Amino acid sequence: MRQLRRVTTVQSPLDEVFCFFSNAENLAVLTPSFLGFRILTPLPIQMEKGALIDYELRILGIPTRWTTLISTYEAPHRFVDQQLKGPYSFWHHTHEFEAIEGGTRMTDTVRYVMPFGWLGAMVHPLVGWMLSSIFLYREAKMKAQFGS
Repeated sequence: MRQLRRVTTVQSPLDEVFCFFSNAENLAVLTPSFLGFRILTPLPIQMEKGALIDYELRILGIPTRWTTLISTYEAPHRFVDQQLKGPYSFWHHTHEFEAIEGGTRMTDTVRYVMPFGWLGAMVHPLVGWMLSSIFLYREAKMKAQFGS
């Protein structure tokens, strides 16, 4: 099991940040264009516990379909998405939001398992770099949207 954790602070109120980040339509804004991200589930999507989101993207250039279940939804503080179908053997992404003086702190914690056993472990350095790049991009977009 691998883990990636990223903390981002922005200068906007908790409710505003949570509303933006938990709106599935904004996933495309928060995802680098090289991934070719596209939501397949008809919009708008009601974000709530039990919601399913289908999308496709390119991982290392390979077209991939992904289905996510929102397993926890506690507005405006937390939601969790879990992969039901996709490229990982296991994917669990916790999004936490906390009001702080002058803004909001967002903490993303992703726990995941690479597929294909030892072969997946061999390519993990590339995948780990890609995931870190995606979260750096997301942080830059959030800071541009809400201030840093």
